[in-house]
Amino acid sequence: MTTARRVRARRGEGALLREEILRAAEDLLTEAGTEDALTLRAVAMRAGVSTPSVYLHFTDKEALVEAVCLRVWDELGRLFAESSGGDPFVALGNCGRAYARFALDHPVQYRVLMMRPSAGEGVPPAAATCFGHMVDRVAACVATGVLQGEPEALALGLWSAVHGCVSLLIAQPSFPWPEDREALIAHIVRMAGLGAALVTRVPRTLPPSMELAADLDAFGARPAAG
Repeated sequence: MTTARRVRARRGEGALLREEILRAAEDLLTEAGTEDALTLRAVAMRAGVSTPSVYLHFTDKEALVEAVCLRVWDELGRLFAESSGGDPFVALGNCGRAYARFALDHPVQYRVLMMRPSAGEGVPPAAATCFGHMVDRVAACVATGVLQGEPEALALGLWSAVHGCVSLLIAQPSFPWPEDREALIAHIVRMAGLGAALVTRVPRTLPPSMELAADLDAFGARPAAG
């Protein structure tokens, strides 16, 4: 496939050129379904610029891949906003399910940003954004008393549970998962949420299993057999 050579950008058009490069990279990523397709040469050809022009905006392939994957991250904030409101604990569960759907709808971007080391130093922007959304929702639950403890610590546990679920679904597609993935995700989110609600209400040193089961039955945490 031949690509028309783009005319050289005039002064002040650098931001426009960067956007064109990112758009070309996003198209390649969507078509290939893997970040392996995003070589600087391939992106330059798709954008109609020289490879050195790409280097003016991105130091290497890793920086380009991370930047193009971050383009979808604003959608996560929108999904969290749409899932909030109403009862805080219900909203927290809705946000957890929205997070999982987002990850599965953008598996390549999620794998790049959340399932491998970041190309840069410090906390990656994608991770910081995800965690910030989760802390906000958990803090609302702490304010009502349904969750007890530090919002950051609780959010980290809940985030880890949902991330673990979607990471397995993305990384192990051949595993015999249940056909209803939504039900599986809802189950994981419910376990994580109820677990967070209970964990600060039970002693750190637990009794033997038989005694614990009897205590949970008495508390009403699980239905009686039959």
